[in-house]
Amino acid sequence: MSAPAGLRDTARLEPAGGPDRGDPGTRAPDPGARPLIARFLQVRAATEALVAGLSPEDCALQSMPKASPVKWHLGHTTWFFETFLLLSHARRYRAYDDEFAPLFNSHFESFGQRLPKESRGLLSRPSLDAVMRYRTAVTESVVEYLSGRWPLAPDALAAFELGVQHEQREQEQILADLKHLLSSNPLRPVFRPLPLQAATSAKPLTWFECAEGLREIGHDGAGFGFDNERPRHRQFVEAFEFGSRLVTSGEYLDFIDDNGYGRPELWMADGWTHVKRLGWTAPLYWERQGRRWMQYTLAGLREVDPDEPVCHVSWYEADAYARWAKARLPTEAEWEIVAHEATQGGNFLETGRLHPSPLSALRVDWGPAQLFGDAWEWTSSVHQPFPGYAPVPGPLGEYNSRFMVNQFVLRGGSCATPQAHIRVTYRNYRPPHARWQFTGIRLARRLA
Repeated sequence: MSAPAGLRDTARLEPAGGPDRGDPGTRAPDPGARPLIARFLQVRAATEALVAGLSPEDCALQSMPKASPVKWHLGHTTWFFETFLLLSHARRYRAYDDEFAPLFNSHFESFGQRLPKESRGLLSRPSLDAVMRYRTAVTESVVEYLSGRWPLAPDALAAFELGVQHEQREQEQILADLKHLLSSNPLRPVFRPLPLQAATSAKPLTWFECAEGLREIGHDGAGFGFDNERPRHRQFVEAFEFGSRLVTSGEYLDFIDDNGYGRPELWMADGWTHVKRLGWTAPLYWERQGRRWMQYTLAGLREVDPDEPVCHVSWYEADAYARWAKARLPTEAEWEIVAHEATQGGNFLETGRLHPSPLSALRVDWGPAQLFGDAWEWTSSVHQPFPGYAPVPGPLGEYNSRFMVNQFVLRGGSCATPQAHIRVTYRNYRPPHARWQFTGIRLARRLA
């Protein structure tokens, strides 16, 4: 193992843009860097607050090949900043530990050998304490790098911004993976208590009409956007109707009671294969106890609330439900067109619920509700490049481009998404069988 780089080695970091005259360690930080530093520290602290109270055992285990241990996420987000910001742009920085790269690299093949995802739960070493020391050292080095008087080069600033956005994305992934892990424990442990919420009842589903026309969707280049959100482009949409809210658990129970999981005519062929092979009879984390349906949440096991949005359903389940309801899933273009007129308030990570909430109000003049937060909304659109798409040059081009096959687009964010991380144009994506993410259902219909 190589000797870790201490503060003595990293306290004076020189950007790749050119040598500095004088001693940067003796000068006050550039005022322009202070907002970047504050934002960076806030995001890093939010991740650590999210996992506070977890034991080393909680952080080390991996419950299935598609999930990752909390400890791995903490190391991976650190590796991301170290690799794409410090090692790429801070001239005097050297790696904290050369052996960490193949452990915490996710899918960037350009960097060579890496640990298979399904083996991340075998990492008894480095210990959680060692990963946190790595995290602290890199955090301090990033702050020192950002404190220089020189302006950041555009590519360094882009790498910093991507690192922040990436860590916010990983915060949700930590919760999804942790929920799957804790649900596998017969003790059904409580991660965080569910905050109290005023009682409410489900509002009837209504429909909003949207006229046909040539519209624009995609990121316009102002502010941050992942490369798969670009470029903004024109798309023609037929007239359609859009559901006023997310599908509730009570409505999904009607689908279950009508033998929805036993009727092959409702399912895509591969979805029906999953139903039969895996024995699906309800959303993930649901179980029947006598006459009651219970579900595991990050607040422990509790009875299914029929007024809450249904969550943890696959694309196959969402599509089958939509067909049963004599509707369909919206396209991502339809979703984005409607969402441009909506506000972005909603039940996000910051509320602390970590679970979808019943809709507290629904006024027709407000337009469709729950477009942001609560549960990611499956669309009927496959994750493919927009017209004119080009991945960013270099290894960062692998961030999204390698997943533009066998995935469906999700929109809107969830109860585990940081609110500052979501945008109208944000394109999340998952394979159609995935259920452990916070995914729900929005209906649409063709307007005759």
